[in-house]
Amino acid sequence: MTAPELPPPRSSLPEAASRFGAHLLASAAAHALDVEGVTGGPPGTPSLPAPPVTSASVLAARPLPAAPAAGAPAPSAGLERILRGPSGLGTAGLRLFPRDEPQAPPSPPAAAAEGRPVPGLYHHTVPEPDPGLVEEVSRRIKAWALDEVSLYPEDWEEQFDGFSVGRYMVGCHPDAPTVDHLMLATRLMVAENAVDDCYCEDHGGSPVGLGKRLLLAHTALDPLYTTEEYRPQWAESLHADAPRRAYRSAMEYFVRAASASQADRFRHDMARLHMGYLAEAAWAQLDHVPEVWEYLAMRQFNNFRPCPTITDTVGGYELPADLHAQAGMQKVIALAGNATTIVNDLYSYTKELDAPGHHLNLPVVIAEREGLSERDAYLKSIEVHNDLMHDFEREAAALAEACPAPGVHRFLRGVAAWVDGNHHWHQSNTYRYTLPDFW
Repeated sequence: MTAPELPPPRSSLPEAASRFGAHLLASAAAHALDVEGVTGGPPGTPSLPAPPVTSASVLAARPLPAAPAAGAPAPSAGLERILRGPSGLGTAGLRLFPRDEPQAPPSPPAAAAEGRPVPGLYHHTVPEPDPGLVEEVSRRIKAWALDEVSLYPEDWEEQFDGFSVGRYMVGCHPDAPTVDHLMLATRLMVAENAVDDCYCEDHGGSPVGLGKRLLLAHTALDPLYTTEEYRPQWAESLHADAPRRAYRSAMEYFVRAASASQADRFRHDMARLHMGYLAEAAWAQLDHVPEVWEYLAMRQFNNFRPCPTITDTVGGYELPADLHAQAGMQKVIALAGNATTIVNDLYSYTKELDAPGHHLNLPVVIAEREGLSERDAYLKSIEVHNDLMHDFEREAAALAEACPAPGVHRFLRGVAAWVDGNHHWHQSNTYRYTLPDFW
């Protein structure tokens, strides 16, 4: 028997860019951010219906900051070029806002953000999310939670409202062309939090038996293919509790708008998330505080990565799978997830200290493993975050330089916008978060 011919080795990033660059440039008009021109997914996928409420400010870009946070270096010229978008023939529609033109203000004007940023934390300020969009997304997500998936009992309503998921997702996805696109991310965010709260933490969660619960919930994202005899039992199990109902419904909406590649990419990142949950649960069962580097390794999996990785689906376009899978892009996405998760550790620090049990977060781990005071451990955690943010921006700029395909630049801007929107939500959500008295 003749041995099968081995496939050629996978291409490098510039080679992949060359292969896809012509296609991306040729289809730039179809992938433009103009609301009327976005189909809601890659060619061949069904269009999302137009929403009853639209807003010009959904097209607002991540603005370049007037000045970086105190003590932080300014973004590189390469990063500024990414955020402003590509130039040249046929690329105008790929920019989140017109080059050298002022952004249209939100309508009606939004109030200034509540709360204050963590002192010394490197971040970029962003405009308040458009209140009209926030109101519509908030209305729709609450109707979905109550009417479609029976997500929470009545006495959890204040907490659901206080989470302000509408503000969160509108702020993180400024290039979403319609409210329906924003809802793709919003349902998934709510479902992920239901799993975290009900399986792992606040609302009945426990490390005991977590593996079984996560595995069964994951089949709502990654369907079980089994025999006819046992399939009905599995299908019935998807309605057994609120997390599984939420996962099942949110994923059904997502796959109708996403390509097969985008859906599988998301499933992969959710498996990463669940693996991180299990590592943290194992430490909790052993009452073990990991080394700092071990904690950071866990946080690369138990983090926000599934959110920015779907930025193209929410934006109504697709970054080709070969470009998304390149090591440079994976590094950028991982760094974005790592930095935004440390933001959560810092803003939720006092909330977790006040909660029952022993919660691991970066300041707690640094204090215990490196023998620092609570204050010094918290301040060192800020430094860790800032290093991750600078690495993220440096790697994103290098990737844009190495791979000039417009779709790559647009995806990088979407990830950067998610990073900034995530910080803005944490800073301004004073219902959930207060800063420690370390300054």
